[in-house]
Amino acid sequence: MIAILDYGSGNIRSAHRAFELADSNTVVTKDPQICANADGLVVPGVGAFSACIDQLLAAGGGEIIAERINADKPIFGICVGMQVLFDSSDEKGKSDGLGILKGEVSELDAPVLPHIGWNNVSVGAGSKLFQGIENSYFYFVHSYAAKGKVDGAVNSYTQYGQEFLAAVEFKNIVATQFHPEKSGEAGAILIKNWVKSL
Repeated sequence: MIAILDYGSGNIRSAHRAFELADSNTVVTKDPQICANADGLVVPGVGAFSACIDQLLAAGGGEIIAERINADKPIFGICVGMQVLFDSSDEKGKSDGLGILKGEVSELDAPVLPHIGWNNVSVGAGSKLFQGIENSYFYFVHSYAAKGKVDGAVNSYTQYGQEFLAAVEFKNIVATQFHPEKSGEAGAILIKNWVKSL
């Protein structure tokens, strides 16, 4: 079973539809027990970092994610759902993240923001998430991102004004700055790759 964490922020409907195609037993929930026992947990996110992290913590999402981390159970973060896994963000002032992935989220150095559109991803060596879709394009909509690299992870990158992390595969966590649920066939395959790994 796939649980999509409903904490009041995120692309819940489109994410539900996309993951349901890969696993018909997909539910949208904030029930801690269901989230703890699910084969995979999806953490979506849309909007400003500070609002998302506040809503996530208020809904008990921090504890839910920490429990899954400690139990080595799979998590998939999407867009701001990826960003909140990092140490912090400087969007609208400094906000602390969950600190699961080391690094800071900051504004893209680009002439036009937000970044909206399709980008090719330079896939990191050893990626399982991008298997069979290594030269594909994915849909982005954001103004902030993590840069650099996460030590010990498979780091995949793209460019918009500057290089930034498009995806991270770290232990039981995968996270994408792009929206796989809005990325057509390539996004559907990426989701299926994750579901098959559970």
